[in-house]
Amino acid sequence: MQVVYFVNSGTEANELAMLMARLHSGNLGMIALRNACHGGSSNQIGLTALNKWKYPIPQGVGGAVELAPGYLKHVYDIVRKAGGVFIADEVQTGFGRTGFATGAFRHKGGLPLGVVVTTPEIASVMAQKIQFNTFGGNPVCSAGGLAVLRVIDKEKHQAHCADVGSHLIGCLRALQET
Repeated sequence: MQVVYFVNSGTEANELAMLMARLHSGNLGMIALRNACHGGSSNQIGLTALNKWKYPIPQGVGGAVELAPGYLKHVYDIVRKAGGVFIADEVQTGFGRTGFATGAFRHKGGLPLGVVVTTPEIASVMAQKIQFNTFGGNPVCSAGGLAVLRVIDKEKHQAHCADVGSHLIGCLRALQET
């Protein structure tokens, strides 16, 4: 993934990602995991199966669900084989909060900053289009986002999350067996 679009929110990031996926694949349909919440636009509210998020505004999120090993690779393969594009929306689990590398992220809480990271092939659908964003990529928010990424790297937050998460999961599994 080599092309980055800066926008001012996760909702705008997902709108752009959905637009590019639809233009690239020629398919209008979308599939989302149950309990997923991807933003406050009508397109994204329509992706969730929970009525409490559909009317009148989205409220809360479904939380993070640990997926079975190999699940995402299997889903990627199915989606790609059908001519689709996979969009990973990471906000609660982004920035390495799960202890694993982030494939995409959006920053929530303080600065209006969202990012779509994609391949040149998918981004090429926007070459003759206008992608406008009032605040996307502004210097203040971009500097803030870069500072956050530097702190995460310097303080080894990903490794810490992996350690704490592994310990917590081990404790929960032990509790489950009692």
